[in-house]
Amino acid sequence: MNSIFIKKYFLPGFIFQSLIIGGGYGTGRELVEFFLTAGPIAGLMNMAVATIIWSFVLAICFELARSGHNYEYRSFIRVLLGKAWTIYEVLYLIGVILVVSVMGSASGEIIHDIFDIPNILGIVIMMVLVGLIVFYGSSLIEKLFSLWSVILYFVFVIMFIAVFSRFSDTIGLSFYKQSSDTTWIIGGIKYAAYNIGLAPAILFCVRHIETRKEAIISGLIAGAIGMVPAFLMFLSLLSQYPKVLDASVPVNMILNELGWDSLKFIFQIVLFGTFIETGVGLIHGFNERIVAVYPQLTNKSRSAIGIALLIISIFVANAVGLVGLIAKGYGTLTWGYLIVFVIPVVTIGLWRILYGTGWKFQAE
Repeated sequence: MNSIFIKKYFLPGFIFQSLIIGGGYGTGRELVEFFLTAGPIAGLMNMAVATIIWSFVLAICFELARSGHNYEYRSFIRVLLGKAWTIYEVLYLIGVILVVSVMGSASGEIIHDIFDIPNILGIVIMMVLVGLIVFYGSSLIEKLFSLWSVILYFVFVIMFIAVFSRFSDTIGLSFYKQSSDTTWIIGGIKYAAYNIGLAPAILFCVRHIETRKEAIISGLIAGAIGMVPAFLMFLSLLSQYPKVLDASVPVNMILNELGWDSLKFIFQIVLFGTFIETGVGLIHGFNERIVAVYPQLTNKSRSAIGIALLIISIFVANAVGLVGLIAKGYGTLTWGYLIVFVIPVVTIGLWRILYGTGWKFQAE
């Protein structure tokens, strides 16, 4: 399997998965909130719904980006929404602040747990690594994200095998605890909308795609790639259902029950890496948006912008209470992405693919 094939069909999925896992289901908490609270069977149904939405939306986005050569979110959204494109940018920046602030806090806690050093040092380490990776741009990001995705998949598979070999009976019995009074698709729609809302940040990787067929297939695969680790973790969480519903960090409960300290150590390192990936993906997406307007942006400026966004999101936003305010509006943000991004993509975007009404953004 050559590198061109991987870049066309698998790289976008690896980068999408890298974007969502650090700010999403890496700790297992979002899987509990959006899926497991509905019950084991309904949870799997909601996951299937989310996967279908991801694949469908990504397939359309990749083809629109490819056909119009719009490889960053500013030009992509301007054509999609017209004069209303700034609404998406506001939502994007709000999403960045929320995700990065949570990610920064979690990074500090993980490094503290592993090495018993102050949380602030963990945050600083994360910021330095993000700034360094952003400095070198798309080429390094694509290579690192692909490598870390393979490592992440390997660790998740090992965790699932360990959990299943020990708690297979418990996992099987959990499906009999499904309540009939639950939601079967709403959780999947909300989860898909929240995570897919930041997808335009990864359009830089679509440059490798040359045909409509490649774009569609790549998008469909990307949705599945993004959900497979979540599926493995969801099944692992069932080993402690329903008490895992109240766990602040569900994955830690699973790892503690296994009693496999070395796996917990490795998992925490991998999870820390996913936080870095998510930060890099969001900030690089913003940098690509700036480059579209100011092509002379230097690598040092890229790194400086990244560090500035991290500082604003992790320290300033928390200090002024902005993160708490955004967190309270978490559901509103989800519906905002659905209305401003997802629905326009599957209506306007799909129409333009089918009827070729012109897509490429012409710079003013």
